[in-house]
This record gives sequence, structure tokens and C-alpha cells, in this order.
Amino acid sequence: MTGRTLLGIATLCFLFSQQSGAQSVTNMAVLKGLAPVAALSNTAEGKAALAANYTVTGGIQTGTIRQPTLLPFTDQQQQALRDAFITYGNLAELADGLGTTLGAAYQARAHYIDREHFTSISQSVAGLIAYANATTASDSNAGKYFFANATTDGKTPVSAEAEAVLKDINGFPDIFGTSYGRPAGTAGADAYGDSRPFQTELSISPIVGPDYFNVPASNAVYNRGPIMNLIDSPSYPSGHTTYGYTGSLLLAVLMPDRYQQLITRAAEYGNNRIIMGAHYAMDVMAGRTLALYDLAHLLANDPVYVGRSLRYAPAIKDFQAAVKAARADVTAALQSACGNTIEVCAREDTGRLSNSAANEAFYAVTQTYNLPVVYSKNAGIVEDVFKLAPEAGYLLTAAFPSLSLEQADQILTETEGPGGGFLDDGSPFGVYSRLNFYKAAGMAAAISLRR
Repeated sequence: MTGRTLLGIATLCFLFSQQSGAQSVTNMAVLKGLAPVAALSNTAEGKAALAANYTVTGGIQTGTIRQPTLLPFTDQQQQALRDAFITYGNLAELADGLGTTLGAAYQARAHYIDREHFTSISQSVAGLIAYANATTASDSNAGKYFFANATTDGKTPVSAEAEAVLKDINGFPDIFGTSYGRPAGTAGADAYGDSRPFQTELSISPIVGPDYFNVPASNAVYNRGPIMNLIDSPSYPSGHTTYGYTGSLLLAVLMPDRYQQLITRAAEYGNNRIIMGAHYAMDVMAGRTLALYDLAHLLANDPVYVGRSLRYAPAIKDFQAAVKAARADVTAALQSACGNTIEVCAREDTGRLSNSAANEAFYAVTQTYNLPVVYSKNAGIVEDVFKLAPEAGYLLTAAFPSLSLEQADQILTETEGPGGGFLDDGSPFGVYSRLNFYKAAGMAAAISLRR
């Protein structure tokens, strides 16, 4: 199937453009969940986290902080440049997480012809991708302007209900701009607030090379224009990271034999935004948490999330049924191309995601980026996922259906990462910030094999 990209450039513009209108119910849930960032300057712990966010971001971008990246740093920089283009329409840029064989088979059927045209495996797969991306992109975009200057589009004030989100926690907009010396509208700053690292950091390492379309490019033309202009696009949360986790987890649910590799690909995609100089570590962590939260509610068929009229997406009333239809199409297409079962073909991987130890080590560092604890009450405890956010388990049961929801939530509880981070305030949204889906998927797969 071929077609004009309804989710390529159009949706990219939607994500970064000014969006007007009142906040939706899902927008409000995400704004409340991401809001702790706006109150960080009120406490010593929060100020320390803000300072570390700036330092860690700069260190990762310039390479002075060495991460266990999946590629040597100079090669990882080139991967970051390729990842700057978002393949909304078919997730093609994320499909290398499927492995050498399955990834090539997927990309042969679902790829971008140019920046405005793409192919898809089937209508069911394209519709599923469209609806999920439209959901998470809307929430991410709402957050950008809300946390920058308490507007819906940079200029239109938010609703009284949304204003109360900040007032209730004594929160302030433009937390990054004011903390890092580039408040909204000042020389070199974002016009609306929350200036990005390439505007606030003392130095940004240049990245020059071919982009996704093999066109000579640099991180400068993807940050400052003309290819992508982020000068007046607020930083928090990261829209690219939101997409990276949304898309990678969708593929993981469709192809659970590659779940751990795909969640690693999501972490790499988000981390590459730091390497590009486009986002802070906190932006990336927020985008990850937002995507996990939204996708869990979609997979749970939460009535607030399904059956909506969203831009650039067909309405889906039963997301679980849509996943099953898409899985059947993807499985048939990839098995036909591979000439064997998905299980066998999934093992054929010689790419950068083929080393499980390296994948786990890299994923682990992106969980917290070693930022200081803000909520000490949660740092030393295990938070019960079933009590706080029972729908989170659908992120596992959708891929491993032999598990019950209670079992899946127990796995997520047992594999939780460190607590007390800047979003882990004890809320149902906050617990998503510490869930470790690499470990959880490994445990879920092992239990499923025993049955």
C-alpha cells in the first residue's frame, strides 16, 4: 500500500506547531503527571536535580560523559542525525529493533519514498500506528506550551482547570529557561519558554553527516533550521522520545520475540535527542513516561482513550482488537519474507542490538541518567503497580497473553528501577517513570515459555 504521508511531514508539523483549543481529558492527565518539573525550584532537592539535568545533558552531548552506547560515540552521533527525521507513518526508522532479518523485511514493505510519501504493510497496521501516534503526540504537544508559558499554542491561555495544575503545586512555567539563563523572549532564547540545550548549553558539539534520506546535513540544520526549526519550540517533554517509545512498544507488542531489543531501541532513540543537542535528560524521561502511560491506557481500552476523533488518524473503538488485526498482518508479511517462523527469524540479528548485555547496560543508564533523588519517600521503597496503575500490565499482557493482568503488574513491581526521581511523586503517572520494561519483558517471556 502506498499513499501520501498523512503522518509524515503533516504530523511532524502538528507536533511542533502551535496547537490551539482547550485541553482534552488525556491532555489534562498528562499535564498533571508531568507537572512536578514545574515545582523543582521550590526545594533544595529539586534545584539539585535541575542543576544535574543541565550538567548531564551537556556532558552526554559533548561526549565528556561516556555512556555505554550501542555504538562508538562518533557512530552514535551519526545514528542520532539519522533519527532526527520521524517516520510517523510506518515506524520504519525504529524497525531495526526487529533484527537484521525481520527489520529488513519490514522496511522493504514499510519505508519512506521521500519526506512526503511512504508505504505501509497494511491498512490495519497503518491505522494502529496513526491512532497511537496521534494520541501521544497531542499530549506531548500540549505539554510543551503548557510548561513553557501556560498556553495552548504559545499565545492562547490554558483553561482554568489547567492553570490550577500549576497553582496547586506552586509551580512555574519556563523552568528550564529561567534556571539556565535563557528565560522566554530574551536574546538567544525560545520565544515561549523552556529553551533547548542548543540555546542554553555553553557548547554544542557539531554533528555532520548524511541524514535519514542520505542528504548531507548537521544537527544545526535539524535544530535551528532550515530542515527542522526548533528555536521557538519548547523543550519539555521530548516529542521525538514520545514517538520513539510509542512506536517501539507498538512493534514490541506486535513482535514480542523482539520486545527487549525494541525497548532498547526506544531508549536509544530518546537518548539520541540529547546527543543532537535538542533535549535535556528530563525531556527524554518525560517523553518516555508519557508514552508508556498513554499506550498502557490505549491497550487497556480505556474509554477516555478509544473511539476519539483525532487529527490524521482513523478512529479506533477497540484498540485491543486493532492490535490483533495488525499483528496478524505483520506476522504474515514477515514470515512470508523470512521463509520461516517469526521465532526463528527473530534470532537472526547481527546489528547493534544483538548484544543483550550491552542492551541491558545501556537501557539501565537511561532510566535515571543518574539525576539526584527528588522524592526521598519513594527512593527506598517498592511501589505496588497493581494498586497505583493496574493498567500498566497491559504493556506486557498484550505481548504475552498467557499472563494475567495481576501477574504482569507483579512483574513490573518486582523489576522496578530506582525510585524518587523528579516525576516519581507517588502518583499513578509517576510510577511509570521507574518501570523497567527491559527486565520486565525478560521475566514475562521466561514465565510464558514455562507454560
